[in-house]
Amino acid sequence: MRFLRYSPFVAAALLGCGGQAAAPSELALTNGKIFTADLDSPWAEAILIRGDRIAVVGTTAEVQAAAGPSAKVVDLAGRTVVPGFNDAHDHVTASLPAVAVSTGTDPLPDPPFSLVADSLRAAVARHAPGTRFRVAVGERVLADPTARRAALDAIAPAHPVEVQAWSGHGLILNSAALTAAEIDESVPDPLGGRFERDRAGRLTGLLEEYAAYGIWPRMAVRTDSAVRAAFAARANEAVQLGITSIQNMSTGLLPDNLARVVDSLGVSIRVRIIRFPLTGPTGRVVDSWRTLRATEGGPVVVSGTKYVLDGTPVERLAAMRDPYTDRPGTSGRLNFQVDTLRSILQDALTTGDQPMIHAVGDSAVGIVLSTMAELGPDSAWRRLRLRIEHGDGLSPDQFPLAKRLGVIVVQNPSHLTLGPLAAARYGPKRMATLQPMKSILNLGLTLALGSDGPINPFLNIMFAVMHLDNPTEALTVEEAVRAYTAGSAYAEGQELVKGRLAVGLLADLAVLSQDIFTIPAPQLPGTTSVLTLVGGRAVHDPGGLVASGQPIAVR
Repeated sequence: MRFLRYSPFVAAALLGCGGQAAAPSELALTNGKIFTADLDSPWAEAILIRGDRIAVVGTTAEVQAAAGPSAKVVDLAGRTVVPGFNDAHDHVTASLPAVAVSTGTDPLPDPPFSLVADSLRAAVARHAPGTRFRVAVGERVLADPTARRAALDAIAPAHPVEVQAWSGHGLILNSAALTAAEIDESVPDPLGGRFERDRAGRLTGLLEEYAAYGIWPRMAVRTDSAVRAAFAARANEAVQLGITSIQNMSTGLLPDNLARVVDSLGVSIRVRIIRFPLTGPTGRVVDSWRTLRATEGGPVVVSGTKYVLDGTPVERLAAMRDPYTDRPGTSGRLNFQVDTLRSILQDALTTGDQPMIHAVGDSAVGIVLSTMAELGPDSAWRRLRLRIEHGDGLSPDQFPLAKRLGVIVVQNPSHLTLGPLAAARYGPKRMATLQPMKSILNLGLTLALGSDGPINPFLNIMFAVMHLDNPTEALTVEEAVRAYTAGSAYAEGQELVKGRLAVGLLADLAVLSQDIFTIPAPQLPGTTSVLTLVGGRAVHDPGGLVASGQPIAVR
């Protein structure tokens, strides 16, 4: 599920950040309220940073005693400090510019096609031929057989039109958009995807799953400068929110572009590039991704590979063991047969590359777990740390096997806001166990959080502590922050390097504008970072806190 570039939640503009400052050899942060994300000692008052690492965590007196005479001291005056957020499921893309056509049905758009047609018709009248349009819709348009290429062509014959499911699983293109993407009538269905055709065999414009994923790079600006600019914009936005690491699912990006820029992104945060192989009519296309590497020791790493096993409940494509409550004849479907999944997982065991499987429905999750158990011993999987991305349908009867295999669940809190749509799809019995988070932590499984949409971690923490779909699975703020920091670091195999504020770990942290641990949940999204450090270096310091810090007097 991708509450992504078409998401109604995403902010319309990216703001600049404060310039990077040279890191002092020693930096002391004193008199603060510091959440370390360490289970054994979660709170502290002060931190001493030497170079890019944390040297002391404790009281202000302890830090002052350990600091050298030239250490710069920042009096936090009671401000709250957290480890830098690590977005475990981000999407940085370089999409072609397009006019967003609003249907006035935010925040979860599910307009009828008649409303889409009216809005698009008005937009066409205001823009010159060749202007690209993008419309966010829900299941109602995707399931409407009249909402297809021919109808879009009648409204916009000279404008490329993308009608995109806001979940990221479903795409309708008109003829101009198909032509721009170099898709003609002879295109074969790829493994795991479908180009819908009418009775005459002509493309209707509807693309599902891997058919759509293969189109996304063709709807992107494919220049190296555009890729660099996309990552720079994300980094600028991230540091203002205390995000110091992102794990990027590389949907919509091409490995050849990334190969040329991976060592020259020049971003101020840590970036993990996660491979996303596409498919062709005869199978997976993996070779170009396998050769993608980054220079060791830099701020950008390339590791892990993602595959999408099923869709989402929005389009009723999440693979369920029992039919959807609001459409008893439908249970969703798998994008890959078990033989293909087995091959994907065997590749992971052979190469040691961490697999990340998008599996939403309980059937999809169950098949992943059973195939893992069939292919290798528990110990091998615990070393590999397979990630289930989303895992909304992970059910209590699957918990013991998931724990045995060391599965990590990466959840995206904006998915917890489906409300009436989720209730209609799942029914009351399944809603009672839907989208587990608290249960995952109680079981001892690792939970990580990522955005998969609006990147504001404080908005996502609000969603996690409210859990509108299933409040019994809501987290505390402390649990949500720990999942967003220590959990995300574990999910990328970096828990001994970052994710907590502990001696010897990287000094990645954020000083916050308000105390997120005491304010009412609805106020959380208004939080910002007033100081963001990456490796002890101020990458966002709009108030000049580090610059104004005073050296300790010589004792």
